[in-house]
Amino acid sequence: MTQNFNEILQDLNQRMEMFAQESPATLEAFMGLHQAALADGALSAKQKELMALSIAIVVRCGGCIAFHTAAALEAGATKPELIETVNVAIMMGGGPAVVYGTQVLIALEQLPE
Repeated sequence: MTQNFNEILQDLNQRMEMFAQESPATLEAFMGLHQAALADGALSAKQKELMALSIAIVVRCGGCIAFHTAAALEAGATKPELIETVNVAIMMGGGPAVVYGTQVLIALEQLPE
């Protein structure tokens, strides 16, 4: 079940660009929400990306795992922080979260820091 998370991320970005051409107002509104929700505040952007990654694992969204792993790394997350994030997702999501959580390890190997 090995996946290429660089390809997943590139494909996701391309599909989002295509959707933006078809429905610019909707994607613009979503991206505005995305930026506002993940901006530094009482919690850092890194903490928020780790939260988003944990949720991505629990809801079983491969594209979200790729996106938020990459974003967490960009925000300065370390491998131990990502592993603890997976631990929380497993606690909240049970067995399926184990399966999807282990994908973060593959993403860590493939995505640039």
